[in-house]
Amino acid sequence: MRIVLVGPPGAGKGTQATRLAEKLRIPHISTGDLFRANISRQTELGKLAKSYMDAGNLVPDEVTIAMAKDRMEQPDAEGGFLLDGFPRNVSQAEALDELLQTEGIKLDAVLDLEAPEDEVVKRIAGRRTCRKESAHVFHVTYNPPKQEGVCDVCGGELYQRDDDSEDTVRTRLEVYHTQTEPIIGYYRAQGLVVTISAMGPVDEVTGRALEALKSGK
Repeated sequence: MRIVLVGPPGAGKGTQATRLAEKLRIPHISTGDLFRANISRQTELGKLAKSYMDAGNLVPDEVTIAMAKDRMEQPDAEGGFLLDGFPRNVSQAEALDELLQTEGIKLDAVLDLEAPEDEVVKRIAGRRTCRKESAHVFHVTYNPPKQEGVCDVCGGELYQRDDDSEDTVRTRLEVYHTQTEPIIGYYRAQGLVVTISAMGPVDEVTGRALEALKSGK
């Protein structure tokens, strides 16, 4: 299967992407991994992306698209793939369609993970991370440490990362609503969108997603 995974920050995309890719036996292709791999290997695309990042600028769509194209052309992606974090806007979605059409293939589904905004904020803003190198993560509600502010594993101090603050989360959600959410409408017009609730235990969400992909609903 060839799948695009979308959903707001905090919906559990990373966790579900890994699990679904394993269940479906297709590679999980994430934007973050693409950047890290290309920069680490010092490819021409990696060097180009790093030049923008070092200057504090967004990496242009064409660079991201070129990285995704290169990854989707690898042998392990011949039978399908799961895209996570790409496309992130309608322009990239259109470019992806053109890429796939050139290869004579098409997407099978766009899996939309839904989660109430207040729940998303609660999930992310409740995270507490250990300051030590291991960086173990806890949650004030869902996975609280035995002693408040102290890591169960190593005894390090737990803190809230700047990008986990409520204000930052709400800003990230606004960016998602403005830039990424429109691709759902774009793909819905093609009859590709399958929407499921991202609420509940991880295993339950994975099962729900697999069933929805199988039935196309």
